Amino acid sequence: MSNLGQILMLVLTVVLKLCFPTTGMGERQTAVRNPDPSYTIYQKYRYAYESYGYLFLYEEKETSGIAAGAEATAEAENAEKAEAVTGPAIQAEVPALAQLQDYDYLMKKFYSVHASTTAGRDLMRAEALLGTDLRLAQDGSVPQILIYHTHAQETYADYGPSRREATVVTVGEYLSELLRKKGWNVIHDTGNYDMQGGKLDRNRAYNYALDGITGVLQKYPSIQVILDLHRDGVSEKLHLVSEVNGKQTASIMFFQGMSRTPEGAIEYLPNPYLKENLAFSFQMQYLAAGRYPGFTRKIYLKGLRYNLHLRPRSALIEVGAQTNTLDEALHAMEPLAELLDMVLQGK
Repeated sequence: MSNLGQILMLVLTVVLKLCFPTTGMGERQTAVRNPDPSYTIYQKYRYAYESYGYLFLYEEKETSGIAAGAEATAEAENAEKAEAVTGPAIQAEVPALAQLQDYDYLMKKFYSVHASTTAGRDLMRAEALLGTDLRLAQDGSVPQILIYHTHAQETYADYGPSRREATVVTVGEYLSELLRKKGWNVIHDTGNYDMQGGKLDRNRAYNYALDGITGVLQKYPSIQVILDLHRDGVSEKLHLVSEVNGKQTASIMFFQGMSRTPEGAIEYLPNPYLKENLAFSFQMQYLAAGRYPGFTRKIYLKGLRYNLHLRPRSALIEVGAQTNTLDEALHAMEPLAELLDMVLQGK
């Protein structure tokens, strides 16, 4: 995003907060008996989100004819992400807690922070991130994990007439299977939220996805883990791959929406679970540093919410990019399933 675009986004944020408050919209709210807490939050802010969210969510770009992820918005960001890919030296060893308590060290080694947001010392404390209890007792009788795709049309390098399954949805199904084998009850939502009327519509995909997944949570309130799997869009010169367990494996990146600009919180896009979300991704990242060196890129922080406000264990995960093959992306689900299982079981 250009500097002018960032300035316009900040100005729009201020104007909307001043001119379009999110309270007093009772006539727009839907009466639901015993609503899920996340659904209540959704209804409270739905008017502003649906009416003005598109001003901040339009980030579509094309990479060599392939629709890239909404999170990769400009060549400048590709350069920033390339640094996170090519320089993950910290992944070769697990830093001691004393090192991680140094804010500057923590941010340099584990995070890339986009100019649209800020990550202050109050939030980014390693002791709190590692100490947050995210354990979840397994109960195979009810759904506990939801996997979905805001951008279900994202494809991999070998996608074509002979391999139409080379999509992020196939990757999500494989992760679902792996987690089920570990005893978790998983729902894989394969809804095409980025397709409307037979046309690709990325700029409102997060709005459509929010409708879909809040409906799933209403039906299955037992769900406590939500994973939005994407495929990133990067420079064609980048090949996000490492060797894991003897397999060529696409690198993954945890992507965190902060619900805040450098000016402060985006009040009409609240995330009551931001601290838990940050802990969720960081704990998996920290485990990966010791178990799978080079597998993860730096955690990418950006200003908007990206529907990560619905559960304390929510994560948006970029699985490789358009330069990876489907097999490389599928291989990435094996270590990811291990990391998820370890964090959820407190291992």
